[in-house]
Amino acid sequence: MRIEEIENEIIDEFAIYDDWMDKYEYIIELGKDLSLIKEENKTDDKLIKGCQSRVWLDSEKDGEILNFYADSDAIITKGIISLLLRVFSGQKPEDIAKSDLRFIKEIGLQEHLSPTRANGLLSMVKQIKLLALQNVAA
Repeated sequence: MRIEEIENEIIDEFAIYDDWMDKYEYIIELGKDLSLIKEENKTDDKLIKGCQSRVWLDSEKDGEILNFYADSDAIITKGIISLLLRVFSGQKPEDIAKSDLRFIKEIGLQEHLSPTRANGLLSMVKQIKLLALQNVAA
């Protein structure tokens, strides 16, 4: 499935909820399905800088696609990174690098996060795109 199609799915899922408390609960639920990073890969070099909570991110190239694995010590952050991984894991690095992530704006995620969490979200996106760019030519 293409990035745009996954984004549309997420937008439709969030449209079901009127209240942001319900959306937060849904994000927390999504975190329970996160493709977890291996314990031995929870190293300082895999920590995303700029996040209030600790977030580890790892990637693995499989042929033409890039798979991501992550974990966080905060439940809401775990849900946020799981949303990003749902969109990007299993995609071509070129497609990840050029994605505009319109779903974040469409569901209102960034504006409903505290400033520190919104910063963390941007840091997660930046790190995912950086890993994708590193794998474009590889």
